[in-house]
Amino acid sequence: MATIEEGLNKLMELDGALGAAIADSKSGMALGMIGGGVNLEIAAAGNSEVVKAKQKVIEALGLNDKIEDILITLGKHYHLIRIVERVPNIFIYYVLDRKKANLALARHKLTEVESELVF
Repeated sequence: MATIEEGLNKLMELDGALGAAIADSKSGMALGMIGGGVNLEIAAAGNSEVVKAKQKVIEALGLNDKIEDILITLGKHYHLIRIVERVPNIFIYYVLDRKKANLALARHKLTEVESELVF
């Protein structure tokens, strides 16, 4: 099991990792942050709205399902959002350098960290 700080540190071990945050989608507040690449406080708040909007769409479509992760691909970055399954209002936000990062490894690392987090 890993604390928020330990989980964030594990994410930064991956080649191309720029920054990460663990946030609460209800409040938009970051519970922990590491690195940079973007303003992680603003990203936590903004991505809280992304998570809530996508959850509303899934509900409106009647899809009896849940979000695992959301990928936003930019010219220079990958932005990954991983919902913590045990605590659905908590998500991990992960920023990677698109030229250096391996997206498959990043998703694997997110899944690993998400499963080990304790609150």
